[in-house]
Amino acid sequence: MASPTEQFQIEKILHVDIGGLDLSFTNSSLFMVIAAGIASAVLFFGGSRRALVPGRLQSFAEMLYELVANMIRENAGKEGMRYFPFIFTLFIFILFGNVIGIIPGAFTFTSHIIVTFALAFVVFLGVTVIGFARHGAGYLRMFFPHGAPLWTAVILVPVELISYMSRPISLSVRLFANMTVGHVLLKVIGGFVIALGVAGIIPFAFLIPLTLLELFIAVLQAYIFTILSCVYLHDALHLH
Repeated sequence: MASPTEQFQIEKILHVDIGGLDLSFTNSSLFMVIAAGIASAVLFFGGSRRALVPGRLQSFAEMLYELVANMIRENAGKEGMRYFPFIFTLFIFILFGNVIGIIPGAFTFTSHIIVTFALAFVVFLGVTVIGFARHGAGYLRMFFPHGAPLWTAVILVPVELISYMSRPISLSVRLFANMTVGHVLLKVIGGFVIALGVAGIIPFAFLIPLTLLELFIAVLQAYIFTILSCVYLHDALHLH
């Protein structure tokens, strides 16, 4: 039986080395391209006709648009809508990456901490730049709550600073851990189905609802990653 962690192994498809820097095209890169391509096709064809009575594809595309737009309005305010293209792209990329990864034989690039951390760090860096661009040095008030006694700064500032700096870590680990654990569990149960032969009908009965649960988690984790990004954007725009 193959190891449950074998599905996360990075394999080079096209070796590229530039000045000692490994820029090889891997299976992870391939499925990033596939996820982006499928997402782009769905959104393009879903929004190209703009029928008065929308079909399934158009309804799906409009549902995704409204979902992200509402997330931004409710968590970052109307001013946050100027950043809609980035937030929407982030949500769609993670969503399709998570869902495609459930297909047998596919590769889940969001199960690698380097990918999720890169996405989380871009969000962290972006909201930090927005915060300082909007409030200048006043953005440092993020680390000392309004109305708190001055003497508490010795305690509150380090706590708030650590909490702020840990954002990309918590954001990336949450997505990475959920996708990794779910896929390992699916692989283990699937291995029992093959190994037990006829008796494998028992673990197979658990595999179907478990796959549906993993699909729900894949969608939920994309939603959570995006909504937390909106919350961080709100702090950058309005402080807290």
